[in-house]
Amino acid sequence: MSQIVLPSFPTVQIDQRRWASNLGPRRTKYRKSQKGRVPFPLGGSVKGTTVSQGIYGLRTLQPCRLSAMQLSAAETVLKRKLKVVRGSQVFMRVFPDVPVCVKGNETRMGKGKGTFEFWACRVPVGRVLFEIGGHVEVRPEVAKEGTLNESHLALRLAAAKLPIRTEFITASTPPRLGREVDVNLASALPSIKAES
Repeated sequence: MSQIVLPSFPTVQIDQRRWASNLGPRRTKYRKSQKGRVPFPLGGSVKGTTVSQGIYGLRTLQPCRLSAMQLSAAETVLKRKLKVVRGSQVFMRVFPDVPVCVKGNETRMGKGKGTFEFWACRVPVGRVLFEIGGHVEVRPEVAKEGTLNESHLALRLAAAKLPIRTEFITASTPPRLGREVDVNLASALPSIKAES
C-alpha cells in the first residue's frame, strides 16, 4: 500500500509586540515622530475640559502620555460595567495617534533608529478621557457604581487602569484651565460649544 503524504506548510510566526492594540490610525504621513511634550493651554483655552456628548465623564488631573493599550483597557472596563444599562454609550474623547519607537540594546546613539513599538496620545491636564451617556439617561449611582448590585465603581475601575490621577465630572462641572478650576470660566463655555 502506498502512504498518503500530506503537504507540510511552514509555520507562520505572528508578529509579537509588547504593546499590541487595535487602537491607532490606519495610515499616517510619517512612520516615526519625535518624542515631543504634553501640550499646555497657554492661551487660556478650555476646549475638551467639559462633558460634551454624554452626562458623566472622567477628567485628568495630571499631564501624561497614555498608550493605546491603557486606553482600550479602561474602555473595556467601562463597557463591561455599563452593559446592563440599556441605551448607554461610552465615548472616548482622546485618540492615540503618536507613534512611539524604541531602540534596541547596544544601539548607537542618534535619531530615527528605533522600531515602532506602540501608539500613544499626549493628554494635558484637565482633558476629558471618557464620557458616559446615550439615549437613556444613566443614573448617577449606576455611572459611579457600575451596577447597583456591585460595590465597585465603573469609572473608578476605569481610572485604576490608567497611570494618572483622574476625577469624576458631570455635565454641570465647570471647565478646567490647567490645574485651576474656575466657575467664572463656565460663562465662556457656550461660545466654545457654538463654534464646534
